[in-house]
Amino acid sequence: MKNIALILLVFVGVQLLGQEKITFKSADGLEITADLYKANSKDSPFIILFHQAGWSRGEYKEIAPKLNAMGYNCMAIDQRSGGEINGVVNETHQRAEKQKLGTAYVDAEVDMISAIKYVKKGYDKAEKVIVWGSSYSSALVLKIAGDGRVDVDAVLSFAPGEYFENQGKPADYIEQSAQNITVPVFITSMKSEKPNWWSIYEVIPAIGKDLFIPETDGQHGSRALWEKFPEHKNYWNAVNAFLKRL
Repeated sequence: MKNIALILLVFVGVQLLGQEKITFKSADGLEITADLYKANSKDSPFIILFHQAGWSRGEYKEIAPKLNAMGYNCMAIDQRSGGEINGVVNETHQRAEKQKLGTAYVDAEVDMISAIKYVKKGYDKAEKVIVWGSSYSSALVLKIAGDGRVDVDAVLSFAPGEYFENQGKPADYIEQSAQNITVPVFITSMKSEKPNWWSIYEVIPAIGKDLFIPETDGQHGSRALWEKFPEHKNYWNAVNAFLKRL
């Protein structure tokens, strides 16, 4: 019982450290809001967390402290394409609308690249920089890794797909880039969503790619890891196994 109490105390302590709300500039000057979850040394691996459609950095309020407890520093950003979740309003989206900037999925890529550059500059001693996306952003992290405009060490992609054809992009927009990925990749989703990303997964040549498909229905995006969903432990086990192999 004492050991259990100690583990709970450590975990609660990490949560009480909470997140530090910060801002930095996107490449086009738009101010990006982010939550920095810094609980480990500056040379610890760093995970950058990107949210799904219509949401905000609040998608990771429960997830990021657990990653801290696993030894990772994290940052969850508000992309300009988003809204609100878990009581957290997407401030980057609000600014973009006020400045009459595009807020479609494809418009968010510049924010994601800027976030990676921000972390690589501020945490240049980090052992690894890992990108993690949810839904539309999970497709864009694959594109970013494949295009090679900024280096990353691994990718976790929760429910990717070719979400961009109605925004003027080719039907294989993500697949074109995915075939150039050279770092380890983890992909997961709802069970029924596998057809959305299987062709993308197949073209990824990277050694160390992995996937997880739940036996039950599962959940869309990173919320699959939220404790309120019955499959969350299975998703976490798959994520943890992938991260340990890096």
